[in-house]
Amino acid sequence: MFNKFFRGLVLVSTLVLSFVAQAAENAADIEIDTTNPYTLVEAVSQKTFARFNQDKQLIADNPDHLKVIVTEELMPYIDYKYASYKVLGQYLRDTTKDERARFVEAFRGYLISTYAQAFTEYTNQTVEFSPARDFSGEKMVNVDVRIIDKGRPDISLQFKARRLKDDSWKAFDLVAEGVSLLSSKKSEITNLVRQKGIEPVIEMLIERTETHIELGESEQAN
Repeated sequence: MFNKFFRGLVLVSTLVLSFVAQAAENAADIEIDTTNPYTLVEAVSQKTFARFNQDKQLIADNPDHLKVIVTEELMPYIDYKYASYKVLGQYLRDTTKDERARFVEAFRGYLISTYAQAFTEYTNQTVEFSPARDFSGEKMVNVDVRIIDKGRPDISLQFKARRLKDDSWKAFDLVAEGVSLLSSKKSEITNLVRQKGIEPVIEMLIERTETHIELGESEQAN
């Protein structure tokens, strides 16, 4: 379960970790412009992994520290509430206000845990961002990314971002190898809600959130 979603996140980890060598020594030195979705994706990547590099020893001592980094550096720019509602789909209107709030929080925690685990698996790929386009009249944009891995076919990714009411932007979905992670997650979640109800799904997400992070072989070797 969740294999496509996790696989996509591993691809993301290879993308953003390629910024480590280029990133500022201190994550606080990197400014995030939330009014531009194209520079947002790139800057958040740099900031997250400047922090990753900065806290390398803390991660080695306690891999769960990756969850702290994801929470503080990445999640402020992820529209997890919107993604949560999209994942629930038709079942959203069947939930109470309390159930929706708890589902959103559980889904947020699951995303944090899943991203943190994905970030332990990477190699040194390079990355190219497509040129920014005029987004002045757009409510949603796609930020195209190409991962170049020597000796292997290039990997095409697409970050989806949406404009908020204050004209800032947040990412809410990733399309990896033509597969929308949000659509994949929606199919899985709605099936579970239909079969078991929302409470068991919330409990399952919380359980997955509490799973400890295990370092990948590349990190253990460092």
